[in-house]
Amino acid sequence: MIPSSRPSRSPSRRRSAAALALAAAALVALAACSGPDGATGSASDAAAAPAGTADGAVTTPRTMPDGKGSGQPDGAFPRTVVHFEGSTTIPAEPTRVVVISTGQADALLTLGVVPVASTAPDGADLVPAYLAKSFPEDAAALGAITSVGNRIAPDIESVAAAKPDLILMNTAGKDAGSLYASLSAIAPTVATQGTGLHWKEDLLLLADAVGRTTQAESWLDAYQSDAAAFGQGVADGTTVSFVRSSADRLRVFGVASFAGSVAEDAGLTRPEAQRFTDETSHDISEEQLDLADGDRVLAGVQGGDDTALTGLPLWPTLQAAADDHVTFVDDDVFYLNTGPTAAGAVLDQLEAVLR
Repeated sequence: MIPSSRPSRSPSRRRSAAALALAAAALVALAACSGPDGATGSASDAAAAPAGTADGAVTTPRTMPDGKGSGQPDGAFPRTVVHFEGSTTIPAEPTRVVVISTGQADALLTLGVVPVASTAPDGADLVPAYLAKSFPEDAAALGAITSVGNRIAPDIESVAAAKPDLILMNTAGKDAGSLYASLSAIAPTVATQGTGLHWKEDLLLLADAVGRTTQAESWLDAYQSDAAAFGQGVADGTTVSFVRSSADRLRVFGVASFAGSVAEDAGLTRPEAQRFTDETSHDISEEQLDLADGDRVLAGVQGGDDTALTGLPLWPTLQAAADDHVTFVDDDVFYLNTGPTAAGAVLDQLEAVLR
């Protein structure tokens, strides 16, 4: 089962921090025997191929991005981390981390680190409900997180006021170079890639910055194993669709999306119209609603008003709607965040729907 924080329907679905620490320690010992360049090669490599891929090829990469990271053992500081806006020296283990981008608070919490400040997407809570529920032991610290604005244009003065010793951002959907220059003038800053396609790589790079890479690898190993085991119990050919309504947009999500990557890890079959890998999602018109159909449909609606979908004229024509095989899901988990705890929650929801 997945270590640390995967939301679960029973206590046995969660591993204690002590168990995760033991797993991480075992990986450290293994890495020590693997040679001088073993910082990014570990037991995770053995689990790199999820279920359903005959040749091990996957859309969502799950190892440290080429040429990135520090190459340093966990806990060793100072460390210089190569990332997507250059390289940054982190002089000591960070204790005041500010997160700017999607999924980074999720990733930190999964690794046992609570940020001191964070951005939030428009119209969403600073601390998503799924994270508050997943980390009740951190309730006080989560409640003390301060806002530094929105993810695309954070308030630089608020970031500085948080007195960070590490800032995390990503390069997706923004003028990354300009933002990085502003943030790195305040404190050491590390930039990941962002988007659902890169959530595993981002976890590993972020973990390197805080000196907890083997812990992230241990989490990923357990997650991949859990996903593969679940997928083996799903009937062959059962198609799983992901659709979301937000403002004036209607979209279906492909393999390279966050939820799509979890489905891929479990070896699940996607509807033909959602097997694209070139983009996260495709916009569709109301008249193209049939592209959202599948044996099981997992639907998200911004703001939580399901009638944004069920009220569409063609909604009753979907076979999944007629069969009562549509599940409305937590928008934060499936479509707004891209961290490991959210991935565990997506996997749990898929299991609840398909078993």
